[in-house]
Amino acid sequence: MTHSIPVRASVPGVKTFAATAIVIADMVGVGVFTSLGFQVQTLSSGFSLILLWVVGGIVAFCGAQAYAELAGMFPRSSGEYNFLARTYQPIFGFLAGWLSATVGFAAPVALAAMAFGEYARPLLPGVPPLALGLGVIWLVTAFHLSGIRYGSVFQNVSTVIKLVLIVAFIAAGIAFSTPQPISFAPSRGDFGQILSSAFAINLAFVMYAYSGWNASTYIIDELHEPHRTLPRALFTGVAVVSLLYVTLNMVFLYTTPVAKFAGQIQVATIVGDHIFGPLGGGLVGALICLGLVSSVSAMMWIGPRVTMVMGEDFPLLRLFARKSKHGAPSFAIVFQLLVASLLMLTQSFEAVLEFIQFSLTLCSFFTVLGVIVLRITKPAHPRPYRAWGYPVTPLIFLTVTGFMLYYLLVSRPVESLAGVLLMLAGLILYAIAQNYPADVVHEKVTVVK
Repeated sequence: MTHSIPVRASVPGVKTFAATAIVIADMVGVGVFTSLGFQVQTLSSGFSLILLWVVGGIVAFCGAQAYAELAGMFPRSSGEYNFLARTYQPIFGFLAGWLSATVGFAAPVALAAMAFGEYARPLLPGVPPLALGLGVIWLVTAFHLSGIRYGSVFQNVSTVIKLVLIVAFIAAGIAFSTPQPISFAPSRGDFGQILSSAFAINLAFVMYAYSGWNASTYIIDELHEPHRTLPRALFTGVAVVSLLYVTLNMVFLYTTPVAKFAGQIQVATIVGDHIFGPLGGGLVGALICLGLVSSVSAMMWIGPRVTMVMGEDFPLLRLFARKSKHGAPSFAIVFQLLVASLLMLTQSFEAVLEFIQFSLTLCSFFTVLGVIVLRITKPAHPRPYRAWGYPVTPLIFLTVTGFMLYYLLVSRPVESLAGVLLMLAGLILYAIAQNYPADVVHEKVTVVK
């Protein structure tokens, strides 16, 4: 099987800082501000609660190790679409790309935008949350349509503002709060909680908060010296986010009585009210709003690159490979914008997210498994970066991800199977695309699998 890849006229130029900003922005959404309220209902130990977030960071780091090795072997944008096609069969990559290009990024964008609307409503009471959410998507899209240069500047600035505000919240919480009687040191009873089903189930939700650790692999072609930039971006991003997640949850537990936010989803707002008074919740809401802007920006940057690369490979989809004079894949960006907007208008994004969680996790599982497969099948293939701690690191990721897949199948069998069917629906498009006549005028280079 061959892949036809257009010759690139532009020189990649996204530096490590911007690539890291994408990882951080894609990872830090609303999950870390909402998860603790449900975790404290089944885990009572401060040590076990914080360990959840430490383990989540370790698993994300292990996944990043595997993706960095694959990116060095097959340096091309589009993430799983590229990796699965080169490791297994092109059809596997196409199905992963189909899922990402249609709803895999559009649904999380819609969810983040709707969350933005809800958190911004107290600040702009006269504007409906839907209008606020749609507004932020269209505003962010305008920056990315203007080209990589302006898009990366917007991404950098919005991510830095997010980090500064989170650090300021952590510092203010420690400085102005009354310490609660909770210990983060391990005790004899912690071992039983760590081995419990409650810990494992909560870990599955923590891993969703860590999703996005692979963000930079979707824009490899745009990176400056990707063999160096990509590993640095992935590892730095995971390290920064892990530190933030652990510290934030320690601050939540240290500053506010657990009874106040147990079973509640608005944990950060409740903590803000407790520490700073009536205005605290509004300030935290504004913080989350600004953070969600950078998350939407990251997904509006990286998601269309999957569609773009698929357009490079298949003449049927070539429209999405077209770039503006500023280097932006404008048709692919607008397509994701329209899908995300439609999901918001129909209020169907939450249902779509439930459907695709299993399929997206399955794609990540087989991508990391591919590192082991390729070490066996292609031992001599050049590897500019080799996964640290192999084979332990990929096995850690596969074990935890395998549990998540099992948990999703048991707890949401209908949604999980529906997600698989949605992915398999791409087989129809693949069959059509395979038989679509190629554009003989289009300049190509051929990469043999």
